[in-house]
Amino acid sequence: MAAVKLGVIGAGSATFSVGLVRDICLQQSLAGSHVTLMDVDPERLTPMHNFARCYAAELGADVTFDMALDRAQALSEADFVINTAMYGGHDYVEGLREWTEDRGYYRGFRVEQVFNIRLMLSVARDMERLCPDAWLIQAGNPVFEGCTAMARESSVKVCGVCHGHYGYKELAGTLGLDPEKVTAQAVGFNHCIFLTHFEYEGRDVLPLIDQWIAEKSEAFWQDHRPRFWDNQMTRAAIEIYKLLGLFPIGDTTRKGGWWFHTDLKAKKRWYGEELGGFDSEIGWSEYLRSLEMEVGRIHAAVADASSKLTEIFPPEPSGEQHLPLIDALVNDNRVELQVNVPNRGAIEGIPDDVVVEVPALCSVRGIQPYRIGRLPDLLMINVIWPRLLEAERWIHLARRPDARMLMAIILEDHRTRSYEQAEQFCQEILGRPEFGELA
Repeated sequence: MAAVKLGVIGAGSATFSVGLVRDICLQQSLAGSHVTLMDVDPERLTPMHNFARCYAAELGADVTFDMALDRAQALSEADFVINTAMYGGHDYVEGLREWTEDRGYYRGFRVEQVFNIRLMLSVARDMERLCPDAWLIQAGNPVFEGCTAMARESSVKVCGVCHGHYGYKELAGTLGLDPEKVTAQAVGFNHCIFLTHFEYEGRDVLPLIDQWIAEKSEAFWQDHRPRFWDNQMTRAAIEIYKLLGLFPIGDTTRKGGWWFHTDLKAKKRWYGEELGGFDSEIGWSEYLRSLEMEVGRIHAAVADASSKLTEIFPPEPSGEQHLPLIDALVNDNRVELQVNVPNRGAIEGIPDDVVVEVPALCSVRGIQPYRIGRLPDLLMINVIWPRLLEAERWIHLARRPDARMLMAIILEDHRTRSYEQAEQFCQEILGRPEFGELA
């Protein structure tokens, strides 16, 4: 067993931090560890710090917590850093979404990800100075662009994690299989991964997908009422599979082609008549409402001295990979995890300095990605390479001011109807104080 010093950036994210606190309190092999919870918002951070201290005390866990508003305090001499921070928070992002929608970009133009990439780079550069030997575990989005930029621009050991690959379990359950007896491999880029292997007790069960589509899908869509996060078995997912020959997993189903997202009517057709999927105006509102309710529940529990936190939030593993990864790297408890790391030959046809999402063996020797080989040409040409080009544009824009690159990104968007519209929109973005430096 080995204790670690862990810094958590963006710890005011209540739903994430609750799961992380539970996980480290339950991770016996990391007994004696110390966690610094850092956030720029004291009103969000203080309740989470109180939660962590009280939760550890109730469990009798050998782990200590402190909090910091200064990033340097969280990073100083850290062994591991988890970054879940989001530039501006949901209020800023929703305001920007509304502003871009008013200019013809339905569901928003995600230009704020420039600042998220820059935020990640700034964390990595601080780590080079304050904890150069630490691992950076990136949880906040965009994982693909951000991890690629950090791996290129810094000497820090970077690994992105995401739970989207667990979508294979929903696929298995829908097919009538016990998810715990299924082994699966889904690879690509974060939020753009596709199922290459799918076995049940050692038997290839990929053909069951075609059988389900032919015999049961229509009845499923008529009877099933998906929740806002429930996109794995939608018509969109099946159509992507038909087009590409490999099944999309997790958040991959949320994007697909632009034709799934032209308006609410299209979203309801492809993602469910009631909500229109996670990213519709209805589904996203449900998501934000659920976050608000969960934050309120956490704060109320912490404020009530008579409440027992472990009864309200049972001490069960979250299923997230952050702590199993740390445990593997420190204690050599070897485990296979889904990671986002520089390609270095894992997937043929992708540059070595591009971060890919693949399974890997994690141990005290480090993170060793599996060799996937070559993906089908149909997938590479129509999805993987175009998605890589999209990421490269955003990384370029985040690294250096370039109004021409912003203009190119706008022109590539299907919602742009004319060159004149793109020019006007570009100028309006650059006219906002926070984006003026991009010019």
